[in-house]
Amino acid sequence: MIAEEILKKIRPGAKVRVVYDKMTLEGLVLARKHGSEAGATFTVRTVLAAVGMEKTYPIHSPLLTKVEILSAPRKVHRSKLYFVRKMSGARTRQKLGVSV
Repeated sequence: MIAEEILKKIRPGAKVRVVYDKMTLEGLVLARKHGSEAGATFTVRTVLAAVGMEKTYPIHSPLLTKVEILSAPRKVHRSKLYFVRKMSGARTRQKLGVSV
């Protein structure tokens, strides 16, 4: 179970490291859906071997071992950052103010 203060920091634009069932993924949070109810999820995007990869994690899953917040964004004006899919890494960093 994830602590409440970590859940509040998981928001679009944050850079996170997620350990889920012995698999680690570090990337940018694109979306957070359904608040903190039973079916709540968050989507993380990263680039591995020059291929963009997205993974959606359920917040209340027992397989979700650990979530570390690596950097928090400055003010992000959108709740879903799907436009990042079409941008390069440098342009994303410039637009969001985080290191991706």
